[in-house]
Amino acid sequence: MTSDLPHSPNLEDPCDERERAGENLHADGDEGLDVFLSGQIFMDMIFTGLPFLPPPGTELMTKGLGSAPGGVANIAVAMSRLGLRVGLAAAVGDDLFGAYLWRTLSEQEGVDLRWSRQLTGWPTPVTVSMAYDSDRSMITYAPPPPLPTTGLVGAPPRAKICFLDIDRPVPEWAISLRKQGATVFADLGWDPTEAWSAEVLDRLQYVDVFLPNAVEAMAYTRSSSPEQALEALAERLPVVVVKLGQRGAIAIDSTTGERASAGALPVSAVDPTGAGDVFAAGFVFGTLAGWPLAQRLKFANLCAGLSVRHLSGSLGAPCWGEIATFGEDAEVPAEVLSDYSFIVPYIPQSGLDEGAYAVARAQPTLRHAD
Repeated sequence: MTSDLPHSPNLEDPCDERERAGENLHADGDEGLDVFLSGQIFMDMIFTGLPFLPPPGTELMTKGLGSAPGGVANIAVAMSRLGLRVGLAAAVGDDLFGAYLWRTLSEQEGVDLRWSRQLTGWPTPVTVSMAYDSDRSMITYAPPPPLPTTGLVGAPPRAKICFLDIDRPVPEWAISLRKQGATVFADLGWDPTEAWSAEVLDRLQYVDVFLPNAVEAMAYTRSSSPEQALEALAERLPVVVVKLGQRGAIAIDSTTGERASAGALPVSAVDPTGAGDVFAAGFVFGTLAGWPLAQRLKFANLCAGLSVRHLSGSLGAPCWGEIATFGEDAEVPAEVLSDYSFIVPYIPQSGLDEGAYAVARAQPTLRHAD
């Protein structure tokens, strides 16, 4: 999978050829959304290159700092960069961070924010992420918004897929979209109480595809291994994917009887923040493309693997130019590359030799656009 496009991870131009990237998915002329989702956006500040996590009373100097949209923006940007038409319902504050997030998502990343709002007087949530030893620790400031996210969505737009977080009750708009034929994807976050309530799994009755990580899957199912957790979850809904981090992912598609596993892309990680969200974006694309389960896993792992080579989960997500050239630096063995030949028909050829598909990466400074 090569082209004449040089691999340039620090380019700051927007990815402006998304529709060509998704042209194989939109051949039917349907102009509706591919994916609609809602959730909380965060202003992410990502520190990398730490020799260790700072103990109390100490100060560390680091060489890496990135700023980028975080939270639900991770997956929204990752899906948009793959050429999917993405609508997002979210709230940001009317402060400096909120202005940056709104401009970045709507103007730079092509995410449709018609269902989102900037709330007067509310400070935009912020997360500081400290990447160390292929993992990260985070500190978050998130004041409760004066308007819940569910209040942003009245009549949901037409969409092929809706993506939600089942940490909270499934919103009525998602149930409505599912009744209209949309496929419901769901993920969830860490339970800070570590109670791992069974009530969360009861919400899977409204879900078609579930993508937890191994720790979450085992905790909620009271299983002793990711494989046992996968089997338990597969009894509840059609498709389950358990993400194994550096070991890849395992999955069951009960609708087809497929079982599959796929290893992670063998790359050197700079920042794993948001890799699970980028993985989910790749799996969504593969689902819309109608790929077999094994190929969906491989593509999802590819997207996640490419993302961890850059700062942040959102602006670290790959565009098709990077996907087309990812093996040129010899970091990935040729025998591994051959496993991804099924992607080639979906790589848009026009514009690649003109430098299209360059993307903005997380930057160490934040300037307010006039």
